[in-house]
Formats: sequence, C-alpha cells, structure tokens
Amino acid sequence: MKALKKTDPQVFKAILDETRRENDNLELIASENFVGRAIIEAEATVMTNKYAEGYPGRRWYRGCEFVDIVERLAIERARSLFGAEHANVQPHSGSQANMAVYLAALAAGDTILAMDLRAGGHLTHGHFLNFSGKYFKIIHYGLNKETEKLDYDEIRNLARTHKPKMILAGASAYPRTIDFKKFKKIANESNALLMVDMAHIAGLVACGLHPNPTEYADFVTTTTHKTLRGPRSGMILCKKKFAQKIDRAVFPGIQGGPLMHIIAAKAVCLKEAGNPAFKKYQIQVIKNAKALSNALSKKGYRIVSGGTDNHLFLVDLGDGNITGKYAAERLDKAGITVNKNLIPFDKKSANLTSGLRLGTPALTTRGMKEKEMVKIAELMDTVLKNGKKSDILSQVRKEIKVLTKTFPLYADLIKDMEEA
Repeated sequence: MKALKKTDPQVFKAILDETRRENDNLELIASENFVGRAIIEAEATVMTNKYAEGYPGRRWYRGCEFVDIVERLAIERARSLFGAEHANVQPHSGSQANMAVYLAALAAGDTILAMDLRAGGHLTHGHFLNFSGKYFKIIHYGLNKETEKLDYDEIRNLARTHKPKMILAGASAYPRTIDFKKFKKIANESNALLMVDMAHIAGLVACGLHPNPTEYADFVTTTTHKTLRGPRSGMILCKKKFAQKIDRAVFPGIQGGPLMHIIAAKAVCLKEAGNPAFKKYQIQVIKNAKALSNALSKKGYRIVSGGTDNHLFLVDLGDGNITGKYAAERLDKAGITVNKNLIPFDKKSANLTSGLRLGTPALTTRGMKEKEMVKIAELMDTVLKNGKKSDILSQVRKEIKVLTKTFPLYADLIKDMEEA
C-alpha cells in the first residue's frame, strides 16, 4: 500500500488503525465478520474500473468479456449453493435487494405482513422511516410474550384478516430456527407471495444447518457478509418465473452499473462457502453462540427465549440502570465490540434499549472455541458490573490483548502496511 501512503497518508493511517482495531478487539456484533485475504484481494482490483450495465452477454458497454466471467461464476455458485432456480448477484446491499423484490412484485400501497423491528425484524421490513414503510401498507407480527418465539397461529390470523399481497419472513435479531414450511402454508392459504430475508443466516443455510428458504419462498434476499463471510453486498434468489421481473427491478429499476470488483469477491465467497471447511466453521459458530449464551446465563443474565439455535442471541439487561447503550459503551472501552438492541416487548427506547445483541461469526473466524467463549463471558460480566472503574477496565483490556494475540487477525496485512 505504498502508493496509498504516499498519495493520502491520512486515509492510509485510518485504514491501518482500523486493521489494528479489528485485530485488537473482540468482535461480537452479530452482523459482522472478517473476510479472508482472497476476498480482500478480489475487491482491490481493476474490475472497479469497469462499467457493466446490463447482464452477462447483454451489456450496454463493450469490453465486458472478463467481468462477464466473474458474474456468471457468482450466479452459478449462488444457484448451486442454495438450490435456487435464479440468482441476481448485482444488488449493492441487502436493503437494495429487498427494495428490488418489492419493486418487482408489488405496487405502491400493497400490503406486506412482516416482522416488527422491536421483535427482531429489520428496517426494510416496514419501519415507518424506511422506504418500505413509506410506500407500502405494513402489518407487523411479533412474538409470543411467554416464549419470545414466533407465533405462527398469530401470523396466520393476521394474514387471514389483512390479506397481504406478500408475507415476509426473516429477521435481524431472532435467535431461533424459522419454519419456512409453515410460512409457505400460511402464504398459500391467504394467496400471498412469500419472501424470505435470510441475510443473517445465509451461511448456516448454505451448510444445511438451518432450513433452506429457497424450497418454499418465491423470493429470497440476503447480504453476502455476516455468516456468509463475504464482501459487504447483497443478492436475490427467486423462482424462475420471477427471474425477468427481478432482473429488471435491479437494473434498470434501482441501480445502474454493478460493482464488478465486489461481484468478483462474491464469487470467491460463494466458492469458499462450498468447501467442507466452511461447514466445520459454521458448526463451530453455533457451538460458540450456545457456549457464550450459556456462560452469560450462569452469570445471571437473562437470555431472550432461553437460548439460541443459530449464530446470535439477545441479552436482557433487566429494568435497572444498565441500558444497552451504556453496556455497549463500557464494553467498547475494554475492547469488546457489541451493539445495543431492543428486546421483545422492550419498555426502553431504541436509543437506550434493554438489551444487547451478540453474535459469534467473527470470533469463530479467528479460531476461538467454547473455552474462549466462557472466558469472554467472564470478561463481559466484569465490565458490566464494574463499568465505572477505570482500573478494572484497563485490566480487562490487557487480558483481551493476550487473547487476541493468541488468535491473531490480519497480522500479515498489518505487517505489510507498517512496512509500506
């Protein structure tokens, strides 16, 4: 990175500092992960130069023969990995993937039945400040108050009452297995389309560790980072009969030229996800999530719904003075990165929250296992109970540096940059 250092030392330093931060901290944000060197190399290529409006073999510009190769690879790998009839790998993000499906399948004002943000849904599932909430009539379903799990009978009743054009399954903060077969039955009963947003669980789905929605859903959207451990981007899978509508909704519907260097990185990510080692990794992700949630439960923290079936879980911090915002700030000072999160039926605002959302994909990528999860739970408990004591935070920070040194991340990149 000598050229970058010479041209813009401020940007170079910020990138070096971020690389060090990722190496030195414990990353527990459920939607984040660490890509491998091959994906970084694919992203940092001259394919960023190429405009490729259209699709492979049907571009508006000449000179697309090589970018066509990587997009075709990404498409075929996505279809094979998830058993999909059609794949569009051009969306720049999961939000844009969702937008494209709405544009392809709905008209403004149509009714969508989706999961409430406060129950674990996503902004693009109908939040009133999001485009989805502004242009469509949204009916939200939540969770059973006793079990804190999806109540399929309630979802069925809402579908019968409101007759949505589309039912949306999927979440950004739901720790349990989602029964897509039940969702499909409900959709069929109400003559609704079924869309699944599997952004969080795509890596688990790819390995058969969570039910695959492509068997049941008309449309499936996902990000390619999170558990899939690829570049930050999006993707749409759908039934063949919707292929043309989806492709037109993405381009020219909501996007111009796709980011071909990112699509190249997606192709690499999808190849990695098809390797046997990737399934071993995902199995460990789930083991680590269970181990960490169990260890925190033993420390006295209530785990929403009593545990987890996937890569994430929610911690209820109770009705006391420790809010999710405060907890996240104190943990960050000690070197543990988390995000505040609403819990089901939360009485606090979204700016404060009563909970934390924790996930284990990134720590598992570093090679950590159950033993380390128990240790991390101890460190988190120490911080949350002694957050105002700077000497204790400093001691925890030292212990975390020992742990991260044992499981280094991007050491070669840091060395290269320091020597640039």
